[in-house]
Parts: sequence; C-alpha cells; structure tokens
Amino acid sequence: MCEDVHHPIGPNRRGLFVTGAAAAITLGTVSFASGAERRAPAGGRKPGGTETRTVRGTLPTGSPDFVYLPIEVPDGVREFRASYTYEKPTVPPGTQGNALDIGVFDERGTELGGKGFRGWSGGARTEFFIRADEATPGYIPGRVREGTWYIALGPYTVAPEGLPYEVTVTLTYGAPGKIPKPVYPPERAKGRGRAWYRGDCHLHSVHSDGRRTPAEIAALAREAGLDFINSSEHNTHSAHPHWADLAGDDLLIMLGEEVTTRNGHVVALGVDPGTFIDWRYRARDNRFGKYARKVRDAGGLVVPAHPHATCVGCNWKFGFGDADVIEAWNGAYTPDDEIALADWDSRLVASVRGGRPWIPAMGNSDAHRDPDRIGGPQTVVLADDLTREAIQDGIRRGRSYIAESKAVELAFSAAGGRGRHAGIGGRLDIGRDDPVTVRLDVKGAPGCTVRFVTDQGVLHTSPALPESGTGTVEWRTTASYAAYVRAEVRHAPVTPGLPGPLTAFTNPIFLGR
Repeated sequence: MCEDVHHPIGPNRRGLFVTGAAAAITLGTVSFASGAERRAPAGGRKPGGTETRTVRGTLPTGSPDFVYLPIEVPDGVREFRASYTYEKPTVPPGTQGNALDIGVFDERGTELGGKGFRGWSGGARTEFFIRADEATPGYIPGRVREGTWYIALGPYTVAPEGLPYEVTVTLTYGAPGKIPKPVYPPERAKGRGRAWYRGDCHLHSVHSDGRRTPAEIAALAREAGLDFINSSEHNTHSAHPHWADLAGDDLLIMLGEEVTTRNGHVVALGVDPGTFIDWRYRARDNRFGKYARKVRDAGGLVVPAHPHATCVGCNWKFGFGDADVIEAWNGAYTPDDEIALADWDSRLVASVRGGRPWIPAMGNSDAHRDPDRIGGPQTVVLADDLTREAIQDGIRRGRSYIAESKAVELAFSAAGGRGRHAGIGGRLDIGRDDPVTVRLDVKGAPGCTVRFVTDQGVLHTSPALPESGTGTVEWRTTASYAAYVRAEVRHAPVTPGLPGPLTAFTNPIFLGR
C-alpha cells in the first residue's frame, strides 16, 4: 500500500510547531496503521509483509537547520527503511544550490543529547535501513520499537527557488531478530614503553561520507607507519563496533566522532565506546560548552578541526575556550592551513603574554577516499606507552610534532646552563638573560629549510638541507628575547616571497620561569 502525503512548509501549515531544539520544525505525523490494526496482535500481520508511505514537500530558502518528519510505527515491525530524493536545479555562479542531509531518531524522541539517535548519513546516501541485527553504515542496529520515529532532514543549503523533496518510508513486519552484542577495540596495544608514536586522528570510512571500509583504512594506516588512529565519522558512532578485529599489537584504534555543526567541526578524540555527541546547535545557541564537557566526561579530547576551512559550515565559530587541541594542519597543505597555523601561533603569543594556559596543535589527514593519503599529515607523540590514556596525555600536553609522512623525523630541544634542558611541550627553567641553545635534528626533508618561530616572529631561517634530507640546525637566544621557540620545516617556496608548504612543525618549548 502506498500513500502520498504532501507537506509544504509555511505559516499556515497545520501540525507545524517549533521543537525544543533550536532552529528546527516538526511536520505533521505520517501514520502506518489504522486504530483497528494497531490493536491487533503483532502476530496478526503477515510476516514479511510491507507498508510504504511517500511524503512530498518543498523547503523554502531560510528553512531551519532541521525538519523532523514524524512516523507512527506500529508494533511488530522488523525493519525500518527510508529513501529520499530532492531536486538540484542549476544555479548561477556564487549562488547556493540544494543540499539535503538525512538521519533518523527513534521513539525516544529528538531531544538534544537524548537517547533517540539512531543514525545519520548526511548527504552521503539516498537510503538506509535499521533492523535488530544490522543497519546501513552510519545507523545503529536495534529493535524497531512501536512509537513515533522521526526522519530528520537537514537542509544544508537551499536554492532561491526552494528545495522540493520526496521521502519514502517502508516498514517490514515480522520477528525482530537478535541484537548483536557490540565488541570494541582494546585501549592498549603492544607499545615500546616511553617512545614517539605516530597517529592520524581524523579519518572517514563508509560509516559517514568516506569511501573506504574500516579494514582498508587499517591496512593503509599500517602502510603509513602509524601506531594509532581515531575513528571520526560525521555525527555518528556507528563505526565503533566495526574496528575490534582490525586493532592489533601494532595498531591502537581509538574511537570518536567528528561533531559536524553548521558553525564548524570538532573531533571528539578517543571517547568511550558507544559515545554519541550531539551536533544540532549553532554558536549563537550557547550549547557547545555542554557538549565539550560530554566529550571530556567520556574520556575524550576536544579538537576543533580545520578551523579556517572554506567549505559551507566548516569555519570554526565557537571560540577556543573549550578546546584541548587545535587541528592546525588538515590534509594536503593549503592556504587555509597556513591561516590556521598563523592563528594558532597568535594564540600562543596571547597565552604567554597573558599568563594563560596554551593550546597545543596537531595535524591529521581527514582522509575520505583515494587519493586522500592516510597519515598525511600525522601527529608524532611522545607517550609513556601505546594506550589511549598515554597517547591522549601526550597530545594534551603538546609533547608532539606534526609531519607530512613517516619519512620525516624531528628531534627538538632547548638547553641552558647547569645541564638544564627541555623538549617539545616542555619548559626550560632559566633566568631571563641566561643563554639558551635551541637545536633541531631533521631526517627525511631534502632541500627543505628550518625556521625557528618565537613570540616575536620568525627569528632564524637555515640554509636548505642537503639532498640526504638530514641535518642539524642550532640557534642561540635568551628567555628575554623569546618566550617560546617552535620549529618549522618547509619545502622550497612555490610563490616567490612566500614561505613554502610545511614539511613538519613542532609544538613549542617555553623559555623562562
């Protein structure tokens, strides 16, 4: 049976109301069963029988961030399946076209941070299903219980003439099946004790808008010389149980999410298995602090991702007061990474001059599909062991450097009198005018130059390294001249007068008491 229901959006639409979530509306309910059918026992329906409803409507420009379509699900449903289409008219250059995301919440409702979330695929898929034993990647398996479910539509952008859409929901009746018990990867791998470990903490698989399976990602991570990775799908934790068989003594797999809001993206790095962090808010809603605390309460780090990216909704607008780390290098090095690096450096200057805590930087690939290179870049962390806790501690403390590949190795230190020394992320405890020697040992960077950057700017640039890619650069300073020193290794300039793309950079060493 198929029924067409038209749901225009407008001020006179009956059944349209504002929900508890900011910038969202709920349409009229779509029912799948008459009263008589709803009172009948589940066994009264033919096993495997299906019912279908199709809903059509048009979203105007200025639509809210989320439009919820309630679906009355009767008892005895084995599978919930939905598909959707929408028109994509040609628009003039510089004008936004149509882009519509989709997800679903179950009978527990759409409350922000609630328990009703059952999956999200954004714009990566046109259909999905949920059963007790299995679900489309991006969605959470489990019983299809009786009650009001909600298709969540997210009009990401809307063309001037509006966004006509069509949603089809099909319910299949029958025995529900068994819910598999999730198994998650261990929080420890066989490490080398206190050592430098390489990782990539921003990756996408088929569980969001990536094209690689978790198995393919794990294989490529090993090829890239990585010791740890972090699962970070857009707005879903569905991948978490799919990593257990891929971890090993040589690869620690942490679990997380890329919380993808309309005002920027943030990686929840290394949260407890099965943790979901809501994303349905903007900076003006003043809710980010609450969800940053949820990340930390679940054992994770809060990492604003690609903060100066130019894609719609990617630019970070929540401020950095709740950040543990900043992703200052995302994927292939581009001008927005140069801006992110400069912005991060300005925050270092403000922290040392204002006596405030500093925020470390990291780099990740944000790899989605070929030719995106996993481990390009990668964060190299000094950690006490290859465990979730130890890796997070090293990242949080800034005991790390960022490199374009496993070929690049850095050793960065500062030494003062009486045997005092400090490494990346540390502090050299010396007087303001005591002499300091800063040293960087480099491998794997042929033809590159080294720059030492301080709160006063770039104060030393080396000649190009030899073709072997190996070299040592030293510089002498004092704490009165440089409150911190960090190192950059750069390729030859592409544009005369501008610095070349990064090969690697370090978190700072602080000088003085």
